[in-house]
Amino acid sequence: MSTLTTPAPDAPAAPLRIGPHTVTPPVVLAPMAGITNAPFRTLCRGFSGGKGLFVSEMITTRALVERNEKTMQLIHFDATETPRSIQLYGVDPVTVGKAVRMIAEEDLADHIDLNFGCPVPKVTRKGGGSALPYKRNLLRAIVREAVTGAGDLPVTMKMRKGIDDDHLTYLDAGRIAVEEGVSAIALHGRTTAQHYGGTADWEAIARLKEHVPEIPVLGNGDIWSAEDALRMVRATGCDGVVVGRGCLGRPWLFADLVAAFEGRTEDFVRPTLREVADVMVRHATLLGEWIGDEARGVIDFRKHVAWYLKGFAVGSEMRKRLAITSSLEALRAGLDELDLDQPWPTGADGPRGRTSGNNRVVLPDGWLKDPYDCAGVGEDAELDTSGG
Repeated sequence: MSTLTTPAPDAPAAPLRIGPHTVTPPVVLAPMAGITNAPFRTLCRGFSGGKGLFVSEMITTRALVERNEKTMQLIHFDATETPRSIQLYGVDPVTVGKAVRMIAEEDLADHIDLNFGCPVPKVTRKGGGSALPYKRNLLRAIVREAVTGAGDLPVTMKMRKGIDDDHLTYLDAGRIAVEEGVSAIALHGRTTAQHYGGTADWEAIARLKEHVPEIPVLGNGDIWSAEDALRMVRATGCDGVVVGRGCLGRPWLFADLVAAFEGRTEDFVRPTLREVADVMVRHATLLGEWIGDEARGVIDFRKHVAWYLKGFAVGSEMRKRLAITSSLEALRAGLDELDLDQPWPTGADGPRGRTSGNNRVVLPDGWLKDPYDCAGVGEDAELDTSGG
């Protein structure tokens, strides 16, 4: 692949320690619904040389306890994945506790991450995701059940700043996490209301790091390149980074991140369209093998097409055609009609994925009346499906 030189950091990054696990360099793939399944993790891990931590997409605790078929597939890890990392979503402490004990007793994972950052309405309207930390006592109860049930497995949590600028929760949530034995915290520098719009507040990450010096703090938000990751660490003092939308259609970003954090002067990956096309076919192939059906794998891959082709000179009709293919042969044939010698486009390292902001936050009735009372939240608030 063609390359572009970038300056090295001042010094190699310190390793990130999460319980018994050492993550070097301190780079984590963010859980993304419908995206970070086993095939995508395989691609990202391949480019990183196996370095970093790659977390599953969101697993609903109720669905896990009920052994939902789709959920059981989502928690399948490749034999080369280590440590195996599962992100759990839950609202009811009892159900969360059951799910965590199931993971620990059946050796289903090596690390558990708790989702308190998801801003989508189907989650927040149940009081889950980024809505949940507003209820301090409920947050504490869930974290306590998880840490207790996990035994020797480390438990981490990912969260946002709060529901909106008038209801910030991240400092209180960080202190609760420390008191209840959480091993590390990741903060997305946006509120629920912001969704993925505007600019991530890196100063909030710095404040959280100062507020909870006892455990590692990871920063998330607006990391579009390896240079952004280094800049975040230098600006905030955080112990590592969580990368989400920046790697959509660009799994080789993890090769850049490894090189940058290790302080090497090697060149970053800048693939030609031919090399991107090869990765696209590989991604679709892995999805088909994972699902057990080539056509379904290619159909699932469709949402990735625009991300992979971002910035390249590809006509709108061809983009539409590639986005409705249902076989590897058709996908490859369409790609072969392009000018595959195109170099990596200028500006293609910038923002990608969802950017909507200033959304109305959907919450349970009366949710904001009392930041401590959590009456009415129970098993019926648990979602019964996982992933996207």
